[in-house]
Amino acid sequence: QVQLVESGGGSVQAGGSLTLSCAASGYTNSWYRKAWFRQAPGKEREEVATITSDGDTIYASSVKGRFTISNDNAKNTLFLQMKTLNPEDSAMYYCAAGPWSSLKWYNPDRYNVWGQGTQVTVSS
Repeated sequence: QVQLVESGGGSVQAGGSLTLSCAASGYTNSWYRKAWFRQAPGKEREEVATITSDGDTIYASSVKGRFTISNDNAKNTLFLQMKTLNPEDSAMYYCAAGPWSSLKWYNPDRYNVWGQGTQVTVSS
């Protein structure tokens, strides 16, 4: 069974940093794109960043220049390095993975496997 497990969330002060991890298990060779999404209470889930199996990355404008997505194929682990955090970054962060699709990277429907989420709280 394919599974994604996030870790690394926590509470930090504004300006601080966190690195999230997403460990994958099971058959993962069909995955073309992996991504991070987040959802704050009362808000819709929003895209954060994505990376393809070729290493191409895309970032949401709200995190570009502050967050870095990377993937360690040997360890089957996806990372999200977050710097200069602000309270607006507080949310539950989810990793997702899926095969090649014509759907846009920010469309959650293109991902067929999701993690359970890890909470990030940034205080001012």
